[in-house]
Amino acid sequence: MQFSADEHFAKQLDAEDPLRGFRDKFHLPIGKDGEPVIYFAGNSLGLMPKSAREIVDQELDNWAKLGVDAHHATGTPWYTYHEPLREPMARLMGAKPLEVVCMNSLTVNIHLMMATFYRPTKSRFKILMEEPAFPSDTYAIKTQIAHHGLNSREALILASPRKGESIVRTEDVVDLIERNGDALAIVMIGAINFFTGQLYDVERITAAAQKHGIIAGFDLAHAIGNVPLALHDWNLDFAVWCSYKYLNAGPGAVGGAFVHERHATNPKLPRLAGWFGNDPNTRFRLHLEPEFVPVPSADGWQISNPPIFSMAPLGASLAIFGEAGGMQPLRVKSVKLTAYLEFLLMEIGSSKFSIITPADPNARGCQVSILAQEHPKGLHNELVAGGVKCDFREPNVIRVAPTPLYNTFHEVWRFVQILARHQ
Repeated sequence: MQFSADEHFAKQLDAEDPLRGFRDKFHLPIGKDGEPVIYFAGNSLGLMPKSAREIVDQELDNWAKLGVDAHHATGTPWYTYHEPLREPMARLMGAKPLEVVCMNSLTVNIHLMMATFYRPTKSRFKILMEEPAFPSDTYAIKTQIAHHGLNSREALILASPRKGESIVRTEDVVDLIERNGDALAIVMIGAINFFTGQLYDVERITAAAQKHGIIAGFDLAHAIGNVPLALHDWNLDFAVWCSYKYLNAGPGAVGGAFVHERHATNPKLPRLAGWFGNDPNTRFRLHLEPEFVPVPSADGWQISNPPIFSMAPLGASLAIFGEAGGMQPLRVKSVKLTAYLEFLLMEIGSSKFSIITPADPNARGCQVSILAQEHPKGLHNELVAGGVKCDFREPNVIRVAPTPLYNTFHEVWRFVQILARHQ
């Protein structure tokens, strides 16, 4: 569509927004002036759904009134607390319910998936990642390599941007897979890069890897709740995610894992086992049934019982996603928000900053990463002082993420006015 830099145009876009009512379902942080800040940090921590407090309070009441009996005696029994989350989570990621489990944190789930899928041999032991990958992913992968007595300098292959570019081209990832096809054991990439905001062609990378018998795994931390996904149809082997960013489940909220049906129903796959991954029919026979019998679904990788208080807010957020109609209407607004932001940034023009996030809407999500050429920390501090909550990533990138559930077009307009005054 044709955009305008006029403030009235931004307000008109908000008036016409079919999702505008969802902003009222979240608590908005208040600035020093008593007004809501421009919260563009949903890529770090999503805002709190107003309904989350009631859900958490209910479980606190159950604990207080019922004690151990709350595992079975309430409308939301703790023993099966993860199960109602399965279907709405599967819908968000284009998966079958049996392929999805909410559990642990993202990095713990990386280790659990690697324990199953990284089975290095003398000839096939290498892992391909993007550069830069999120540090926790890198730490996990390097320690997995070391755990097998290998050297990461030999076993780790990094797909890097070409000289003078900021993003990793999909064709370069595919080329690395082709050239190392016989040596690669796993391709492990963030579906959306935390630094640049680039959305990778997950389906194409998966197909390229599996053509050579390579396991394809993805970190969805910045993708889930941000862009439409079709994990089952794309044929990923596994994926992991956190839920405190675009899923708005709160700090330290439970993460999750996707294991494709062909693996999830295979009881012979090796894994690090725990009692909640065991067949529920014999789970409480405890020492009388000492052999592990995995649940024939992604639940077979579950280690422990559900963490109720870090899981309850996720239910509140998933209900909002369902009310909004899932990812498709959210994606329509998100594409328009980021396009409008890009338009306004280009309108003010500057030699002092540039956008490193791809211009192609199909190659990005909510986040736009702005590379500041001069005094980047100072510019970020001025944005914060102006009532903007965004984040700074060394050495010179400011990440802004207008999210469709609670951000507005007028906030995008105001952000660019503040940036223009200080850049």
